[in-house]
Amino acid sequence: MQEVVSFLGGIAWWVWVLIVVGLVALRDVLQRRHTISHNFPVVGHFRYMLETIGPEIRQYFIANNREELPFNRRERSWIYASAKAENNYQGFGSDQDFYATNYHFLKPDMFPYKMQEGHINLEQPDFLPCAKIMGKANGRKRPFRPRSVINVSAMSFGSLSANAVESLNKGAHKAGAYHNTGEGGLSPYHSTGSDVVFHFGTGYFGVRSNDGNLDLDKLEKLVENNQFVRAIEIKLSQGAKPGKGGVLPGKKITAEIAAIRGVELGKDVLSPASHKCFETLDELLSLIEEIAKRTGLPVGIKSAIGKTHMWEELASKIVANGSGPDFITIDGGEGGTGAAPPSFADHVALPFFNAFSVIYKIFQKQKLTDGIVFVASGKLGLPANAARAFAMGADVINVAREAMMSIGCIQAQLCHTNNCPSGVATQNKWLQAGIDPTLKSERFYNYVKYFRKELVELTHASGYEHPCQYEMSDVETTTDDRNQISTLADIYGYTKDKVSFNSMNELLNCPYLGSSTKSFK
Repeated sequence: MQEVVSFLGGIAWWVWVLIVVGLVALRDVLQRRHTISHNFPVVGHFRYMLETIGPEIRQYFIANNREELPFNRRERSWIYASAKAENNYQGFGSDQDFYATNYHFLKPDMFPYKMQEGHINLEQPDFLPCAKIMGKANGRKRPFRPRSVINVSAMSFGSLSANAVESLNKGAHKAGAYHNTGEGGLSPYHSTGSDVVFHFGTGYFGVRSNDGNLDLDKLEKLVENNQFVRAIEIKLSQGAKPGKGGVLPGKKITAEIAAIRGVELGKDVLSPASHKCFETLDELLSLIEEIAKRTGLPVGIKSAIGKTHMWEELASKIVANGSGPDFITIDGGEGGTGAAPPSFADHVALPFFNAFSVIYKIFQKQKLTDGIVFVASGKLGLPANAARAFAMGADVINVAREAMMSIGCIQAQLCHTNNCPSGVATQNKWLQAGIDPTLKSERFYNYVKYFRKELVELTHASGYEHPCQYEMSDVETTTDDRNQISTLADIYGYTKDKVSFNSMNELLNCPYLGSSTKSFK
């Protein structure tokens, strides 16, 4: 035995390398699963290795600053710099093609808005509440004016890691923003300080009965026990995969997730494509009123947009009933925090600006825009995009992927694999341990602060005090016709209704204004 060991130990290292390579080559030739490996033994493996890191190579070394999707390098750099409170300016002019089709311009005023002594934005440059109040028009017991027009969109615990959710919640608390729970239920990580919008979908997680239906008693108790919940949102569909249900694999359900969602540990959980608790518009409107009556909170709906006849019928029924949703969240088809088949992600539902214009016109025709808060969602987490949305009639902006990037997301696009390298969209304990909620909450706060500050500055440059005052004629878009450039009103065929607004200082003293200082446990 000692002789064998001595003999093997005397073999040169390069001989061992040849032996290993020979075995790999033999294995490649004999297998039939991978054609490239069979036809090109050993070297074929390098092709697969390079393929796995192809997105990273293109992202960091090949693509130019404006080429990548869904967010290009310029956009990501602004988010990262803002989150770190670093210089987020760019020098030597723009690298955009100003004459490219569908390029947008905000029109500055000859005399920008000038703040007088005592104006709140002289002391707090990023103070920017919603100009409307959720629930006031319908007489809800606890109306809510979001303290920030920039807020956290629906992303659930389970989809995002505990540390990521906690970071966003603590950052939102400091920024005065609300935090939408997503459909995964209300977790302890949503309960560290910020105002919360409780969101439920077809799985009714967190307010679910034993047979998988909505339990209104649980919902009422949840609101009663968590006074920081300021509104309820019913998800009809989302931009990433409208009209499609989902499955949460049992292997991803931890004991904590099972307890929060009200599901069985280790068993696959189905989120159907449609709701059990209502099947018609009348039933939906009745449910909205029942929830509002039992909780006292504003109740809204969220949806991606496709066919419009049901929306027209909904608007007509709201007029006939004298009440309806207090807010409507329009989710663009370009939304992407939910994993989806490419056919859904790429082709189902209208992109935000097309979707929003369609729905706004329907409700404008019925004279309903004054009493409804329009929440805009879908790649709007940059100031110029947000300004354009306000010009079209949006009242509040919800951000999702941009919020993820502010706390470390690198756009690896591995959200659906549980292998998110930044720890944001994974339940892997090792990966999410890289997120320090104390540090990352500060990053998200900075992102919201600089976002709002720049949005205020854009608004002032256009001659207004609040972005709700933007008009559709304030934004022009390059077109491919002979006129070359058109206003939003020309393109989308309507003029936004004026929003009732007197002054920013008046919003500060509103009794329904969301809290940025009240602490919760």
